[in-house]
Parts: sequence; C-alpha cells; structure tokens
Amino acid sequence: MINLKLVDILKALSDENRIKIIKMLSCCDMCVCDICDNLNLSQPAVSHHLKILSDAGILNTQRKGKWIFYSINRDTFDYLQNEITKLLEKPIECPYKMYDCNCIE
Repeated sequence: MINLKLVDILKALSDENRIKIIKMLSCCDMCVCDICDNLNLSQPAVSHHLKILSDAGILNTQRKGKWIFYSINRDTFDYLQNEITKLLEKPIECPYKMYDCNCIE
C-alpha cells in the first residue's frame, strides 16, 4: 500500500528552494521577509514555497503581531525518518514476482 502522506512530504521536499528554506529554518524561526532576503526570491515565490511546505505538514506557523513566523515541524521529520526506515526494511517474504530473465550477461 502506498503511503500518501509520505508521498506528499517527499513531493514538497523535491524543490531546491524548499530545501534551502528548510536549511534556513533549522537555525531559527523566520518570517517571509527574512527568507526572501536570504534566498533573493520575490515574496510571492517564497509564499508559494511556504504554502507547499505548510500544506505537507513540514512547517509550523506562529503569528506575532502582523508577522507570521515559520518553523520546522520536527514531528514530520521524525515521521519521515521512520517511514523511510520502514521502506528499506527487508520483508520476511517478498510479495513481488521474480522472473528468471537473462538481464545480466
């Protein structure tokens, strides 16, 4: 069974700018303006990336006055690590068909 939550998280992380945003937020919480300045991207572009990351559950938001500050949702990364570990575990019995092909010569 395909884990759609895992797929959504991995899709959200499949962009270079979003990875850079995660790296920045690993240092401290930031508002859109700080992220724009550090990435040299427009505010609409950064907001678009933040929405994708937030919708996937990767970011938390906190309003402070008129500003919204973004932070990493550590629970999502714990979940991601656990799911990737499960993906790589060798099953006791392989559910996939094996064909006797001559692919390797």
